[in-house]
Amino acid sequence: MTTATLDGRAARRCHNALNSLHSTHYFSPDLGREAGALGITEPQAVNFAVRAAALGPVGAGAVAATFYNYKYELVARHVPAVWATAGPEQVLAARLRAVDATLRRLLGEDAVTSADMAEAARLALRAAEGCSRSARPLYSAHADLPVPEEPHLAYWHAATLLREHRGDGHLAALMAAGLDGLEALVTHTATGKGLAPKWVFSTRGWTRQEWDAATARLRDRGLLDEDGELTGRGVALREEIEHETDRLDAAPYAHLGDKDVARLTELAAAFARTALGAGAFPADLLGKR
Repeated sequence: MTTATLDGRAARRCHNALNSLHSTHYFSPDLGREAGALGITEPQAVNFAVRAAALGPVGAGAVAATFYNYKYELVARHVPAVWATAGPEQVLAARLRAVDATLRRLLGEDAVTSADMAEAARLALRAAEGCSRSARPLYSAHADLPVPEEPHLAYWHAATLLREHRGDGHLAALMAAGLDGLEALVTHTATGKGLAPKWVFSTRGWTRQEWDAATARLRDRGLLDEDGELTGRGVALREEIEHETDRLDAAPYAHLGDKDVARLTELAAAFARTALGAGAFPADLLGKR
């Protein structure tokens, strides 16, 4: 039974658990190996290719717009040139092979073939039935892809749909709040939950000088203090962004219903803890360092 009054925090917790397992493949040596076999060896090119492939052989403009917080010049260094090395269909197949290897390695064979995994896949796919294509390009592109047959890959596919659905809505909330891509990164990092600056510089293409300039702009708006910490206004703005993102992303979880959202969160969190314990993410990925 669905409900229109599902607690937005419950939906956010479910998304966060789902996204944790989805995101493991971005840091997996399996992805580098599969992409390398196609001739894509630059880590940044791999990242752009695997996430954008569902859109087709698009150019830098489409990728920069839908990814939002990557510097355009970095994107243009690799896109659309990467499609001359391997087409989107080849990249999507390589990505799925990498996900298969990654989940088997992080979770173990028993987990990927378990009844819990099959249940999680069923629940996550049902939640995804409540997603909307309107103004959500990355979600909509991934929704055109076939659902894999194996439960752990079907679960990952559904997690991808739910992640991109929320992500597309989050970009709308950031724009409404007047934060550009780099300002969004700076304020998120200031919460203690975003990427550490070293990862922003190495993966998003921004420089320390650009980071400092964005920090100055945010300080002028009263969102950051002299130490780069969020002010009261900054905290309120970030909370407003998250609440608006919750509102825009409510439909899938309302479609699933309270009881099944709680169950999916339980299953997803257990998978995510196992992956984290297996070293799925770099130790210095998050924080203000």
